[in-house]
Amino acid sequence: MILSLERQTALRNAWLHTRLETILPELLDRAGIDLWLVCAREYNEDPVLFSLLPQPAMGARRRTLLAFVRTATGVDCLSLDRYGYPGYYQQLWTPSAESQAEALTRLIRDRDPAKIGINTSDTFAFADGLSQGQYQWLIGALGAYAERLVSAESVCVGWLERRLPEEIIAYNGIVQLAHELIRETFTPAVIHPGVTTTADVVWHLRERMQAMGVRAWFHPTVELQAPGLSFAIAPGMDKTPPRTVIQPGDLLHVDVGFSYLGLTTDHQQHTYLLRPGESDAPEGLQRALAIGNRLQDILMSEMRVGLTGNEVLRAALAQAQIEQIDAQIYSHPIGTHGHAAGPTIGLWDQQQGVAGGGDYPLYDHTCYSIELNIRTPLAEWGDQEVRIALEEDAVLQNGVMRWLDGRQTAFHRI
Repeated sequence: MILSLERQTALRNAWLHTRLETILPELLDRAGIDLWLVCAREYNEDPVLFSLLPQPAMGARRRTLLAFVRTATGVDCLSLDRYGYPGYYQQLWTPSAESQAEALTRLIRDRDPAKIGINTSDTFAFADGLSQGQYQWLIGALGAYAERLVSAESVCVGWLERRLPEEIIAYNGIVQLAHELIRETFTPAVIHPGVTTTADVVWHLRERMQAMGVRAWFHPTVELQAPGLSFAIAPGMDKTPPRTVIQPGDLLHVDVGFSYLGLTTDHQQHTYLLRPGESDAPEGLQRALAIGNRLQDILMSEMRVGLTGNEVLRAALAQAQIEQIDAQIYSHPIGTHGHAAGPTIGLWDQQQGVAGGGDYPLYDHTCYSIELNIRTPLAEWGDQEVRIALEEDAVLQNGVMRWLDGRQTAFHRI
């Protein structure tokens, strides 16, 4: 059941309270940052800002300035904002008494932080949200204290990737919703072979997500493979498919994801259109899916706390090569965003490793979309190569990787 907007707001705000009290102090300690500044203007928000504002706030107001000060007992969460966020941030600025820049200068002078973190990064977009204009404004307001500015990259990424236990419990149910969306789509109620097109299915998914009360975070794709019709370089990359009307004997591939309660899903699964007289997909296709499941197992077994994304990628691909699996791995964190903050574990066109994002380590209590594909010749299709592209959401919790709601091990059938 999708909660009412009022209940969603209450739940997300309860999570925010807990996150500010438990996660943020750990992150500031880990980074050695004494004061973290998040500064953004209306319609030009820092991507981290939305995760820090209590609902029903929907963005910055004029200039929103939040300050997080590390203390001996935790973190003081402060607002130098015209409107404020009572109950979440202590308001430090009285517009009638001083300017916003004067309030910031007073805060810095009173707390005297050795390191002031700002959101700038060459590697992660999520940690690079401070605009040039706001950077110059901060420099002017801080004066000599500007020499103490450092990148808050690790705080931004850590804040976005880390999940509370209660968020993970909710995530299980959200992924169940995603799986149910796929199951109900790939039925005769939606797909009529010889009539329905792949675009029809895509727009059904969009309409269905809107009706459910969740938000699509990208436009879904539905592609087909069949004898004589091969696949694109990567899932979703074929812009001119030779046929779009779905026929018996087709293998359909879907890529779909949505956001709900501030958490995001991302899934790729397959459906087989039975030919007359068939009760299941050809054995060769079933073996191909089993190979894809094996690659998932290999990757999950290599994902351990402390290893970098590149280390995980190399180990998983090495084992796949030993087992003679023609593999590509391009997995990513998932959470507040779809392609979320955290370690990159391969890109489809960078299988040797990804500089920067791939050098970031895996931390506990983080979530991932296990995204990959395998290719293998299919005897039933005249040894034509088939691609099985899979994507399922998983969590690294208490040092162990597990699926949030299982995975596809058998084809949907129509």
